[in-house]
Amino acid sequence: MPDGVVKMVPRSLFPATSDEMWARNGQYLDQSGWLSISAGGLLIEHGERAMLIDAGYGPFPEPVSMMEHGMASMYGGSLVESLAKLGRRPHEIETVAITHLHIEHLGWAAHPAPGDARPAFAHASYQLSHKEWEDRNTTFGVTDEIADALAPQVRIVDDGDEIFPGIRAVALPGHTAGQMGYEVTSGDERLLAFADVMHSPVQVEHPDWAIVGEATAGESSKLRRKMLSQLADEGTIGFGIHFADVPFGKVWRAGDAFTWVPLA
Repeated sequence: MPDGVVKMVPRSLFPATSDEMWARNGQYLDQSGWLSISAGGLLIEHGERAMLIDAGYGPFPEPVSMMEHGMASMYGGSLVESLAKLGRRPHEIETVAITHLHIEHLGWAAHPAPGDARPAFAHASYQLSHKEWEDRNTTFGVTDEIADALAPQVRIVDDGDEIFPGIRAVALPGHTAGQMGYEVTSGDERLLAFADVMHSPVQVEHPDWAIVGEATAGESSKLRRKMLSQLADEGTIGFGIHFADVPFGKVWRAGDAFTWVPLA
């Protein structure tokens, strides 16, 4: 469910990279040289029931520059409309699984829909890991006001918990200490929503590229390679919340090399 876009300065997001490295990987940049990553959520339906993984950036349609954080601009605002196009209204969402507490993942869970005074998903529970909720006051963008808006609906989820039919929580610490991904199974197929283990398809090709703020680049690289090995399994689909217009895909493996193959 698209909500908005974050335009990043490539070398700010990936501080160990060089201009030469990006010249060889220019296909991942837009015409202005920005790395565009998406904000939004994943809608999962089970009969009449529905849930979301992540809740976008929120009702902020005007692009805001945050160059001090390496962001050329960030905006949101279309998640509720994206839901409506599929015949869903926010009050029908019973669970929002928030992978981690960064502002472009929790947006509509803390902010009201137009014309309403309560957060858009006020009828839902908000699934978070204990560590993620414990660290909320030190997380980028989470003000006391946002934490207070989330608090009444927060429910703690542990690694391996089934939070919805066919949906299992998977601990993915690294980007944040309490980050969770989610495994979705249906018949013989599996989807892995891998949160911010990867921010762009460029990291499929270059899993050693660590983003700014990752505590240990070696551990984050190891986690990406482990995730890519799982995604290379037949019958497994990947969902990259930040993968712009190619969020669903499969991974092909040739030795130690990986390739992201978008699904239409």
